[in-house]
Amino acid sequence: MPPQPVFLPQPPRERPFRRGFGLGAGAGLGVGTVLLVLGIVGSLITALIYGAVIGAAVSGASGPRVSGLETIWGSETATPAQTVLAIPIEGVIQAEGGDGFALTASTYGYEIARPLDGLGTDDAAGVVLLMNTPGGTINGSRAIADAVERYQRRTGKKVVAFVQGMSASGGMYAMAGADRIIADHGTLVGSIGVIFGPFVRYRDVVATSGSILEPGVSTTGGITQEYLTQGKGKDFGNPFRDMTAQERKVMNDGMANEYGEFVAWVARNRDIPAQRIIDDLGAYIYDPKTAIAKKLIDAQLGPDEAFRDTMQLMGLDAATARIAKRKAASALEQLLGASSRIYGYQAAAPAGTKASSVLCTGAPQPLLWHGPVTAFCG
Repeated sequence: MPPQPVFLPQPPRERPFRRGFGLGAGAGLGVGTVLLVLGIVGSLITALIYGAVIGAAVSGASGPRVSGLETIWGSETATPAQTVLAIPIEGVIQAEGGDGFALTASTYGYEIARPLDGLGTDDAAGVVLLMNTPGGTINGSRAIADAVERYQRRTGKKVVAFVQGMSASGGMYAMAGADRIIADHGTLVGSIGVIFGPFVRYRDVVATSGSILEPGVSTTGGITQEYLTQGKGKDFGNPFRDMTAQERKVMNDGMANEYGEFVAWVARNRDIPAQRIIDDLGAYIYDPKTAIAKKLIDAQLGPDEAFRDTMQLMGLDAATARIAKRKAASALEQLLGASSRIYGYQAAAPAGTKASSVLCTGAPQPLLWHGPVTAFCG
């Protein structure tokens, strides 16, 4: 019998849907894997950058290091042992960052003191204070002065103060303990005194108007204000009555205590008899030549000469050493959470902004201050 034909079943055809689904799933899995890898790599890079930023912020708060500094004079390749740390003391001296904005730049004494206290013997060759301030609060100024003294005792390193515009009152307090004080040409130094006020007096008030934010007063006897320089009294400062003799005595006694400490600090650190400060120097502000004659400063030099003089005092070679200050965070670092301001400093309030500093909005307090407060508070 001839062989019979055998009919074998055809292999199943791959359906278009199954084929498309398989290709899509494979492609999706591949793309997903690539994206996952890229995401992990990106996260690692971000974490490294973020860690570096946080590390820089922490080190800036606890104690400055050579990293995160920018050279303002000298060799860019200087080592920490060849680096003098510059600390600007600019604008009004307040105590700390929570004290609010002002219409001019501010320096926060407590925030300057913390990094100084964290500065070790091997972190820098010494410190130079760049002074340009009319003074400010007693506690902020004293915080800087005490931190300078602690640094000198702890490390045995030198501190130089260089006056770039003005160093008055609280500025004099802050820098008096420096091993050497140099002033640039045309600067002003001094104003060893305490001021308290203003205390406003409305005489014969006939009407009050305005709002809580903008009060108005009409008087027939005029308006006067007074500054003091040196359970009763609960309403002390009430502008609708005169200051009593006892109130005046209590406040002047308190100011006398602060003034006495200020005088004693300058007398000890500048080797000037305290009585001579009281009787001769007073609270006047002086040009550099007069300040040298009165022993408030040691020399009058321009910036380059002053920095070379600093290097010589600290035993450094001006050709290889540098003076550097802490730099502000970059745009990327700010994006990742770093503060836009340099620790210890605050820029002036934006134009059109009302000053919110405690010096402007709180009750009057004794200040180590030279000049009108209007430039600071508006």
